[in-house]
Amino acid sequence: MANNSLEITLRPYRPSDAEDFLTYAGDEKVTQFTRWNTFTSKEEALSYIKDFCIPHPYCRSICIHDRSIGFLFIKPQGGDDKCRAEVGYALATEYWGQGIATRAVKMAISDGFKELTDLVRMQALVLVENRASQRVLEKLGFYKEGLLRKYTFHKGAVQDVFMYSLLFSDSMP
Repeated sequence: MANNSLEITLRPYRPSDAEDFLTYAGDEKVTQFTRWNTFTSKEEALSYIKDFCIPHPYCRSICIHDRSIGFLFIKPQGGDDKCRAEVGYALATEYWGQGIATRAVKMAISDGFKELTDLVRMQALVLVENRASQRVLEKLGFYKEGLLRKYTFHKGAVQDVFMYSLLFSDSMP
C-alpha cells in the first residue's frame, strides 16, 4: 500500500550515512537483487560511500527525515552512447511495498532528464526473479523491451534479465 504521507527526498550521500547505508546494504533480502555483495561492516559501507557514491555523477540517498533508507543511481553512458543512462535502486526492507521506490525513481528520472541534456533514454536491467522492481518500472511507464537470456553474471551464476526503457518523449504517470 502506497504511503504518500511520508515525505521522501533524494540527496547526495554523506560519510555520516554509513550506518544507515549498512542497514539496507547489509541485508541479504535487499542485496540479493543488487550487483553488490552484502556489506558486513560500517567501514566497508563508508569506503563504498566515499569511493563510489560521492564521486558518482548521480548517486543519491533515498531519505525520510534526512535519514538514508535507500540507494538510487543514474549512470550516464559515454561517447556515442551518451543518449542513454542506466537506472538502479535499492530500498531498506522495512519500506518495501509502500510506493517509496516508485516515488524516488520518478523524482530521479525527472532530475536526470533535466540535468543530463543529451539523455533521451533511461534503461534498467532487472533480474527475472525481481518482480517488485519490475512493478516499480511498469508503474512509471517503462516499456518492457524483452528478455536478455543468460545476459549477466549475478552472485556467481549467469542470469536472465529483463530490459526496461523509458524515453524522454514517453509520458510518465
